[in-house]
Amino acid sequence: MLITICRLYDSYTDANRVVVMLEAVGLPPSETSVISNNSDAWYSATKTANVVPVGNYGASSKADGKVEGAALGAAIGATAATAASLVTMLAIPGVGAVVGAGWLAALLGSMAIGGVAGGLLGALTNAGINEEDAQVFVEGVRRGGTVVAARVPQSELPRIVPIMNRSAVNLLERSELYRKSGWQSFDPSAVPYTADQVRSERALHAH
Repeated sequence: MLITICRLYDSYTDANRVVVMLEAVGLPPSETSVISNNSDAWYSATKTANVVPVGNYGASSKADGKVEGAALGAAIGATAATAASLVTMLAIPGVGAVVGAGWLAALLGSMAIGGVAGGLLGALTNAGINEEDAQVFVEGVRRGGTVVAARVPQSELPRIVPIMNRSAVNLLERSELYRKSGWQSFDPSAVPYTADQVRSERALHAH
């Protein structure tokens, strides 16, 4: 039986580093997924022959600073030839533009194509994340964060969880911070954050 472990990261750099470490310890890439806010268009869908590692928001060989081609998909273990096709770009109600790769992104995309309500919140709860935590995960993505989700055998939890905890947001503390500003739960009818708001939110939590 596979158990879904989910963590929120303020920086795509941190999220990507965790994914690379998970692959390094033997977790199959097919069991790892990334969903990241793309309101500031840090990821570009343009395909290029030169795939570069994604080191931070906008790390690439391009002068405009956008991540190009298969870089996101390759970051979670796909080959350069197939990674671009694994990337899903969606506009999620209440969240805005997101880019993702892996099984959770595929689930989210299939829900959208099939007209299934729920968006990212529904995809997370369907994957086994309790709704209270899922609310904070989705709000975190709305505000510019990145979620990494991994499906892990129970026997592997002691090895995988510490890796995923590295640089991860303390969900309880973040929930309390959101609530102090008046937030109660994720609202799919809310206006998504603008690119400037996303950048400000990331800067607020930069470390």
